[in-house]
Amino acid sequence: MKINLNINGVSKAFLIQENEYLLEVLRRNDYTSVKRGCDNTSCGVCTVLFDGKPIPSCSMLAIRCEGHEITTVEGIEKEAEKLANYFGELGADQCGYCNPSMALTVYSLKKENKHATDEEIKAYLVGNLCRCTGYVAQHQAIKKYLGDES
Repeated sequence: MKINLNINGVSKAFLIQENEYLLEVLRRNDYTSVKRGCDNTSCGVCTVLFDGKPIPSCSMLAIRCEGHEITTVEGIEKEAEKLANYFGELGADQCGYCNPSMALTVYSLKKENKHATDEEIKAYLVGNLCRCTGYVAQHQAIKKYLGDES
């Protein structure tokens, strides 16, 4: 079956199976920044923005995305680069596997609540796990990014 999606601002049609998840469709079509992690919505590395909101693509049936806007990290390249610079500056970046999903989630947070408190940041990021860091440097980088007016 065929579905139509707007991915990173570009309208595209995809052939899918009825039981296929968005993660599988995206990766098969070379959106490899969307990573496969746990396949049960626990880790967040498959996060994409669905109409601007972060969702785990490993649990979203592709057929339910018909006509919706999907954003991968390539769709927010400049913002992701800003966040990456803060991560690097504060030593928050290690293996990088979670970076695309983290960037999308933090970008969404900034659009919703750029003056988020420490607790609000932690609550918003609860679905994004990083196996390399202790989150302190990441949290500091995220606060700097949220305060960035450029």
